[in-house]
Amino acid sequence: MKINEFLMQIVSLTSDYGSKDYYLAELKASILNGKNDFSIIDISHEIDRFDIVQAAFYLNNAIKSFSKGSIHIVAVNCNYRRRSEYICFERDGHYFIGPNNGVFSLMFDDLDENKIYIISPANAENTTVNAIFAHAAAYLGHGLPIEEIGPSVDIFNSKLVIQPVVTSSQIRATIIHIDHFENVVVNLKKDLFEKVRNDRKFELYYKPNDPITFLSKDYGDVSIGDALAFFNSSGYLEIAINMDKASSMLNLMKNEMIQINFY
Repeated sequence: MKINEFLMQIVSLTSDYGSKDYYLAELKASILNGKNDFSIIDISHEIDRFDIVQAAFYLNNAIKSFSKGSIHIVAVNCNYRRRSEYICFERDGHYFIGPNNGVFSLMFDDLDENKIYIISPANAENTTVNAIFAHAAAYLGHGLPIEEIGPSVDIFNSKLVIQPVVTSSQIRATIIHIDHFENVVVNLKKDLFEKVRNDRKFELYYKPNDPITFLSKDYGDVSIGDALAFFNSSGYLEIAINMDKASSMLNLMKNEMIQINFY
């Protein structure tokens, strides 16, 4: 399948560039110089510096809203070693471009390394990260064969995804994200929760607070100012306060642990 079979060519951007400096404008200009009819969509440029786990979380939850043929560029922790590699590959009709630093292994656990390609720069004298990304986007956007963009990667950098710790009567999970509203997202999916729960009652403990003992469907299930827990639209457990900031009010931060006991 070639990208030019699609009417709209979308490039999504996920980066830790922020919006304060010129880096983002430089990246976008480089992409449009390579192919000026791209439609660029920003997923986020406020990824915490070098945080590939957060980048993978953002992109993994966003790509379901993109049409097939979209190109997704991840510019997070790009200079992760002296001679960094930048790669591209196709997955389920989507194209991914970014550093070989483990970010894509946090999204997909079954990639074929033989079909992951190192991006060979179009101009050996211009090997900036943005130039490499722009070259790869234009190459794919013009429908050129991905397997000819460069050699297959020798070693695909892989990172372990943090998983909940599960016993027959308990789950210990980790806070992986605090959103703009300071809702707290935990790395626990509903199917695992229900499997371990097995129709039992539960108590969800988060620091020295009274436990949450039932799941809500939405914020209106509790009074304003009360804490609640529910599984969000992405399927992750979320701890929130109706009309308030759960992270600040409950003193919950990224990478901290919550505990669920079943009885």
